Amino acid sequence: MKAAPYRPCVGVMLVNAAGLAFVGRRANEALVEHVAPGHEWQMPQGGVDPGEDLYAAALRELREETSVTSVSLIAEAPEWLAYDLPQDIAEHAWKGRYRGQTQKWFALRFEGDEREIDVLRPDGGRHKPEFSAWRWERIERLPQLIIPFKRPVYEKVVEIFAPLVTRM
Repeated sequence: MKAAPYRPCVGVMLVNAAGLAFVGRRANEALVEHVAPGHEWQMPQGGVDPGEDLYAAALRELREETSVTSVSLIAEAPEWLAYDLPQDIAEHAWKGRYRGQTQKWFALRFEGDEREIDVLRPDGGRHKPEFSAWRWERIERLPQLIIPFKRPVYEKVVEIFAPLVTRM
């Protein structure tokens, strides 16, 4: 039997002027593909529509999850990063169509005022909230906050982007 494909996705490391990264607390903690006890925080991410430009998808996902539009590009990760869902989760998540996600990550500089960030009514209330709270976090702590099976991706994202952010 052929293995299920990866779901194409984008991820965003949104960084403020102090060099801290945005993390949101998942709103639906019952979704085991996203949350484990003590690991409810993650950076914005989401699926890519067929034919959609990857950077445009990253900006769209950021807006749909945080309301943020005041950004500038720092960097795009040079490669796709993938993770597999644990088997018991893969059978239920995304109706079993995907074995995990392959993600293209972007580091973006937040250029706005924090009042722009609205995770409870994202994009003016046009989208269901993905996060129930948010905060700025030290970049090196990001892998500790994410659900463990996604940790290797976060470690690589930090490895790629941390040197760029510290030079801001």
